[in-house]
Amino acid sequence: MRWVRLAFALFLFSQAYITHDWFFIFFGLFFLFQVVFNLGCGSSGCVIPNSKK
Repeated sequence: MRWVRLAFALFLFSQAYITHDWFFIFFGLFFLFQVVFNLGCGSSGCVIPNSKK
């Protein structure tokens, strides 16, 4: 999933450069931040496990 986010971030950076629409850079930075720090939901979703004591 990190590779997909990295590819999407690079795509957004290239689109911001090509179209001169610099608003795309903020979205690209968001996905790049998720790639670098390994944040975001995994394939099982954003579920917090219930621990029974």
